Amino acid sequence: MKAKSGFNLREVCGEQIIVAEGIENIDFTNIISMNESSAFLWNNVQGKEFTYDDLAKLLTDNYQIDENTPLPYEQALKDAKEVCQKWIEAGIVEE
Repeated sequence: MKAKSGFNLREVCGEQIIVAEGIENIDFTNIISMNESSAFLWNNVQGKEFTYDDLAKLLTDNYQIDENTPLPYEQALKDAKEVCQKWIEAGIVEE
């Protein structure tokens, strides 16, 4: 997967949102708001190919979770899959 170009994370009124830049990306019908964890992931995948496992590793490293501990890693992987699905549905990530 890869984040599509032209979508940037900005803080607006204390909220982290994705802002479309460029005329081809303008669609005001869908505002994409991100929590702290998804904003962290978004910032770390810009310009890179990534997988669910890459995102899970970013989460476990950021929150200092031992990736050899099955349940916390499985939860990080589940969360990574959920956020990716939302990004795909929003059209900001290419598969």
